[in-house]
Amino acid sequence: MAKAFLTEGHEVMIGTRNVSKEELVKWQKENPSGKLGSFADTAKFGDLIVLAVSGDAAEKVVTQAGKENFSNKIVIDTTNPIAKAPPENGVLKFFTSLDKSLMEELQKLSPEAKFVKAFNIIGSAFMYRPNFPGGKPTMFICGNDDAAKKTVTDILTAFGHETEDMGKVEAARAIEPLCILWCIPGFIRNQWTHAFKLLKL
Repeated sequence: MAKAFLTEGHEVMIGTRNVSKEELVKWQKENPSGKLGSFADTAKFGDLIVLAVSGDAAEKVVTQAGKENFSNKIVIDTTNPIAKAPPENGVLKFFTSLDKSLMEELQKLSPEAKFVKAFNIIGSAFMYRPNFPGGKPTMFICGNDDAAKKTVTDILTAFGHETEDMGKVEAARAIEPLCILWCIPGFIRNQWTHAFKLLKL
């Protein structure tokens, strides 16, 4: 995603606990206009933040980055609450329930941030300009701030997706589990080259 934002003409900084990490050093050599920094440096740097971390680390990362650095900023939340347990017949386990999403917890943790759930239901290889025979894939989004969702919709359009706005933050209770559905073909058939498409009359 960092490379995609660079390609679209944005300034980009990747936040990390370790700026000397081999794959990140390699990424920066390949993308010299990109920057690396701590979580806090990156949260301060960005006008828009992409939260792309393991779900079980998401709240800790937001806290380490400084909740105040998220205030009044759009945060694209790509996280899923995947539990530290093996899938059962290809079905992942979550550490949340259908009555509460990870995104709701993150919004509560940083109430001044403008969280928008997106990019959590597709593999990283297809986040930017995917080319499926059936056309553009559908990305389901939700969040409490309409202007933030408009900005994220514009990004999704530039990245080659159709957007379906599912409403307020509570809709993440339905969007996050789509990750489970997306992963089942991968776990049981090693098929990871698919996406969701919403068909309408």
